[in-house]
Amino acid sequence: MKFARFVWQGEESLGLIGSTGQFVLSLSAVGRAVGRAFPFTDMESYVQNRLSYEAWIEWVWRRYHERGDFEELQVPWVAVRALSPVRRPVSLRDGYAFRQHVETARKNRGLDMIPEFDQFPVFYFSNALAITGPGPIYVEPRHLEKLDYELEVAILIGKSGRNLSAEKADSYIFGYMLMNDWSARSLQMEEMKLNLGPAKGKDFATSLGPWLVTPDELEPYRTSPPPGHIGATYKIALQAELNNTPSSYGYLSDMSWTFAEILERVSYGVEILPGEVIGSGTVGTGCLLEINGTRRREDPHAPETWIKPGDEVLLIGQELGSLHNTIVPA
Repeated sequence: MKFARFVWQGEESLGLIGSTGQFVLSLSAVGRAVGRAFPFTDMESYVQNRLSYEAWIEWVWRRYHERGDFEELQVPWVAVRALSPVRRPVSLRDGYAFRQHVETARKNRGLDMIPEFDQFPVFYFSNALAITGPGPIYVEPRHLEKLDYELEVAILIGKSGRNLSAEKADSYIFGYMLMNDWSARSLQMEEMKLNLGPAKGKDFATSLGPWLVTPDELEPYRTSPPPGHIGATYKIALQAELNNTPSSYGYLSDMSWTFAEILERVSYGVEILPGEVIGSGTVGTGCLLEINGTRRREDPHAPETWIKPGDEVLLIGQELGSLHNTIVPA
């Protein structure tokens, strides 16, 4: 299934994306039509209570996709105001799983690849209260000092657990979505000299969406994990565009650490809960910091590119949709 959160005619709803991606069906509207109220308007609320509604949603999905029922209730996706599928994650972590990005970024700074990268997956906590979906991103003046995007994929946790093994961790993933980990590089580099952070360099906005895709939808893209690793791996093409110009490319299967292995690390000694979001880290070539660094390493006089007010950033993922944002001064 593909879940979306959106506003249509003043009503905020959680809905199902049609098979072509052109229409969305409000679950609240279906509930009113069949006499069963659907009380959830965001994914974190639904996954925390889904045992009471999971079978009903599967029934709606089958009737909608297999029989064409409820088509009179669907609305065009382009006509709605899309929101992040997750309103307020229980927590927001971000990984560092793409070796190409890590190795290139270090090389651009004149550093060797750090051997610990291959020993365990790492992550940091970001601001779960600064989630946005598609649309404008309002930024303060200092965020515009080397403002950057990051092309990522995130997972939403669907059930609670503790000390998970990588062999079983995939069953805790409810779905996948695109993630843009906006980064104010001047602030980030300034703070991380103190060996903490990214802090203010990252906490002002993280964009998710436009919809959330359950693992069964991604099965046609299933491939083998990297040698020596464990976990579901999908060869899903990912791309970023800046002002309609392609700038970043990669595959979700390029992750050196799988989400299952990240979950094993995350859940060690702590309980994970439904509604938590975990990002993959940046795809190789997936941010301007890496792209600028590579250009400068090849040509010290090459100009740098950073995001400016009015710029548009588009993230695209097979099956995951297109996440479009525009930068607006606060």
